[in-house]
Amino acid sequence: MARGFRGNRSKLIRMAYGAVDRAMAHAFIGRKQKKQQYRGLWTIRINAACRALDFKYSWLIDGMHKAGIELDRKQLAEMAVNDSAAFAKVVEAAKQAR
Repeated sequence: MARGFRGNRSKLIRMAYGAVDRAMAHAFIGRKQKKQQYRGLWTIRINAACRALDFKYSWLIDGMHKAGIELDRKQLAEMAVNDSAAFAKVVEAAKQAR
């Protein structure tokens, strides 16, 4: 598993074991961080689209809960980027529910 590592990390067995252990630990952590980073990106995109419509992200989420609109952040971010008319309707429904 240490193939491709540079220097002694691929040649010496003790160093290779340590390098592989560290690499596996970082890979595990990285898979968790990837999900966190995507959710943060979606939040930023939704907030930017809301601000363009003179609304706030927190107000949108609160209004959607009160209106019974069940869209997750991934879908909302996709709407905000690609279908601004539909996103504006969701924001309007959230405004009415607040």
